[in-house]
Amino acid sequence: MTAPQHAVANGGNDLSGLLADGIQRLGLSIPEEHQRRLLDYQALLAKWNASLQMTSIRDPRQMVVKHLLDSLSILPRLDREPISRVLDVGSGGGLPGVVLAMVRPDWQVTVNDIVQKKTAFLTQARATFKLTNLTVVTGRVESLVVGKDVPAPFDAIVSRAFAELTDFVTLAHKLLAPNGSFWAMKGVAAEHELSLPADFELVERLSLNVPFLDAERHLLRVKVIA
Repeated sequence: MTAPQHAVANGGNDLSGLLADGIQRLGLSIPEEHQRRLLDYQALLAKWNASLQMTSIRDPRQMVVKHLLDSLSILPRLDREPISRVLDVGSGGGLPGVVLAMVRPDWQVTVNDIVQKKTAFLTQARATFKLTNLTVVTGRVESLVVGKDVPAPFDAIVSRAFAELTDFVTLAHKLLAPNGSFWAMKGVAAEHELSLPADFELVERLSLNVPFLDAERHLLRVKVIA
């Protein structure tokens, strides 16, 4: 069964309307073709999830809300930055990295995970959807070297449920471009996480309004202090 057929099998029309409504509520403009590809990607994720256990969410409507719309919710803020290269650390099933690569084809997106089975899925997603702007890297983020494992530093390094904020920024800081930013997607922004080492500064703490999600979501922006 092809990826588009999976989307139909999971209630394609209903999911399409839910996704389109959510995108409108986020104030984003995403072509219908890209929206269809997002749902096809979700179907592929659901298929592989049966064996890889990449997400505990299995209901297709909940996947639209808690995976696709949650990943898209950071775009209204990121779109205001001069971004061309993005790294998604601890990407797992590709959230938010694959979603960003699909809807922002002018961005070069790298997805990273330590688990080879997960990066095998990410490689399959790259091939299935012909995402020439997506690169998959397996390994610990702290071991990656610019010029060897990745060609250049990143304007934006993002994470979603990867690690505590201090661990995230300290492990990945060597991959950040000058004037770049870390963007951590969090649920409740726990106060104990907001105290960072001296080399880093929390410069923004934003509430994210994910359509149809009755839960707190936040986006934390961290800069390296020169």
